[in-house]
Amino acid sequence: MAFGYHGRYLRIDVSRGSAEYQPLEDQVLRRFLGGSGLGVWLLLHECAAQVDPLAPEAPIVFAFSPLVGSPLTTSAKFAVVSKSPLTFRINDSLASSGFAIAGKRCGCDAIVIVGRAPGLSLVIVDQKNVEAAPEEPKVRLEPALEYQGATCRETEAAVRSRLGADYRIASIGPAGENLVRYATISHDGRHAGRGGSGAVLGAKNIKAIALRGDRSTEWAQPLELTQISKSLSKRSFGPATAKYRELGTASNLLAFNRFGALPTRNFQSGTFEEAANLSAEQLTATRSKTRESCVACTIGCEHIYANGASSVRIEYESLFALGSLCGVGDAGTVLRASQRCDELGIDTISAGGTIAFAMECAERGWLDEPWLKFGSGTALLRAIDLIGSRQGIGDLLAEGSRRAAGVIGNNSIAIAPQVKGLEIPGYEPRALQTMALGFAVGARGADHNRSGAYEVDFSDKVDRRHVTRGAVRHAIDTEDKAALMDSLILCKFLRGVFEDFYAEAAEMLRSVTGWDVTDSELHDTARRIVSAKRQFNLLTGWTPEEDTLPERFLNTPLPNDPAASLSRERLADLVAEYHRQRGW
Repeated sequence: MAFGYHGRYLRIDVSRGSAEYQPLEDQVLRRFLGGSGLGVWLLLHECAAQVDPLAPEAPIVFAFSPLVGSPLTTSAKFAVVSKSPLTFRINDSLASSGFAIAGKRCGCDAIVIVGRAPGLSLVIVDQKNVEAAPEEPKVRLEPALEYQGATCRETEAAVRSRLGADYRIASIGPAGENLVRYATISHDGRHAGRGGSGAVLGAKNIKAIALRGDRSTEWAQPLELTQISKSLSKRSFGPATAKYRELGTASNLLAFNRFGALPTRNFQSGTFEEAANLSAEQLTATRSKTRESCVACTIGCEHIYANGASSVRIEYESLFALGSLCGVGDAGTVLRASQRCDELGIDTISAGGTIAFAMECAERGWLDEPWLKFGSGTALLRAIDLIGSRQGIGDLLAEGSRRAAGVIGNNSIAIAPQVKGLEIPGYEPRALQTMALGFAVGARGADHNRSGAYEVDFSDKVDRRHVTRGAVRHAIDTEDKAALMDSLILCKFLRGVFEDFYAEAAEMLRSVTGWDVTDSELHDTARRIVSAKRQFNLLTGWTPEEDTLPERFLNTPLPNDPAASLSRERLADLVAEYHRQRGW
């Protein structure tokens, strides 16, 4: 078995109350690494593609990586991988911090959970100070009815008080319990956010998972690993990460507004007249702020702003989705909305996208909810609470914009801001057309984390308003790089730090595992992981017609930027070229 791995995963069946270790062969680990790559392999191994994601037999995977527990900066991350209840396609969401380290210290490279507990429950994995029968996992279920309806933060605090401070806990909020299709799994204020993994856990009657352990792995070349880690940490303080340290991802908001690429009022415009109110610069000037880092991270990108008596962690995607996309320019309201999503365990992007869609439908007279108006902070906050509880119109909006459009009718699917059912992040596709391609072909739907094609649009490689087939190879390169980073797992904020990412990643893996891995092998590994996700989607029923964008974005220029126009024919040509270059 390679260094850096335990060579097994922990499979827990909460219906039966049983748990057992299952072996992971060295060949599988080398071909899929960990994180998203190992997670999709496990889903295929568990035959999950044709199972309803909310059925008891549907598996959900918590996958770690060989780098977890090492001194490499940003390596304390885990992937949550399942079939999405929102899209019915592959879903992999990543989160940071101590849960990843605790999971690996439980003596496994991944945890797979199947079944449905008889009532709301805690899953507790305790592999600390285990001397007798070390090959038998110590896993138990405990009732969690007392935490029903509790927020993620409340749940984690109560469980830690109950079990001990050395446990690391991932939980769902009320939205997960109520099977909101874009509910999150949260840990220490961070979220495996997109695609509804919180609903998958909720369907299993699992309120929280608590882990602790003391199993460690050894490194093949510890001295070399230390030197690599020191160099990477030093470079992580450099100019490539400066904006994340100084203002965080919220610094994107004004830049995107200047480019006409800030989605506004359900993608009816690419500029927002109140963008300055929501900017990181304005928030920093008018509110007290603290900065934090994830565990094992030297960057420190988290910016936490005061909002009344409380505080909230803010990212660009939340500001866009709950701000400009809904036409809300009051910073206090947007911060409260983001905080409420965190408490309920709701993905802010899908929440904002679905609410903005409903606001436009109400405006057009297709939805009899006259209080749902662009610019109304009161409506925004009310809608979030209704979604979390699935009450009133919230029951429909909890289904996401694609399913809601099917009920509303009037061809409203043309303006539903989604791809494959996943709501579109804060990048206007007509103004950023390489990103439009990345959205269209994304395995889990519209996704800025699995395709970094927007980097191409902001470079001199393409004309972002009129991309050609030449952009396709660049989009593929960003997708491959993301797949490898999500499987190693390393934070994407490091991408500008590397001079030759594949060569440096190979060096890291050699020092951790002892494999004679090369940069060429890792290129193949990245492509293999992307192809495995497509294989999963094919088994779920994916068809090529899904690789497109909603009608709104095709043949209709941006009102504020008539040059930003994307025809259906041009997008179809780009998608076809993407498939050709992929060999699909």
